[in-house]
Amino acid sequence: MSRMWLLLLGATATMTFALVVLVVVPNAMLESIPAPPELRAYSQAEAEGRALYVSLGCIYCHTQQVRDPNFTTDADRGWGRPSVPSDYVYDFPHQLGTMRTGPDLINVGARLPDRQWHLLHLYQPRIVAPWSLMPSFPFLFGWKPAGEAQGEIVRLPPGSGREGQVLIASPEAQHLVDYLLSLNRTYPPSLPEAGQEAAP
Repeated sequence: MSRMWLLLLGATATMTFALVVLVVVPNAMLESIPAPPELRAYSQAEAEGRALYVSLGCIYCHTQQVRDPNFTTDADRGWGRPSVPSDYVYDFPHQLGTMRTGPDLINVGARLPDRQWHLLHLYQPRIVAPWSLMPSFPFLFGWKPAGEAQGEIVRLPPGSGREGQVLIASPEAQHLVDYLLSLNRTYPPSLPEAGQEAAP
């Protein structure tokens, strides 16, 4: 019986140690990181677009973290400087991701600032990138007669549309593009100086 108590005590101590080291301490360290002056909070439309990004499962194919150039070629690909904790002050939960079936998106708003490109890419990725594996999201768009069209029109290349109709982006598609265009962490990284505690 005493061995059972010893086993239970050991398991509890191990779990407590792991909780403190892996959750409590990192959370306390990151709690006081201030937002860089260049980073702004998401607008309502961008926040709604971010929620759609999450619901569509984009994190399963795209990361949002540029990794250290000592270990990866992320910077050589033109994805920007390595990510720092202050880049994610307004992101909860974070969308760091682990898989890169598609490119990293933390700076996609700087790399691809063309709104129409993003709308086309969401409607049919292979229109802008013939080799793309990304699924299309046609349910975020609708066709309307050319004379009655209201809303943001998606400019399709010749031969991709319907006769007498135009493709209209839904508010959800527009918000998703707003979110993607807001992803721009190209400002210089702001790191607290050694020994100096950042303000909450």
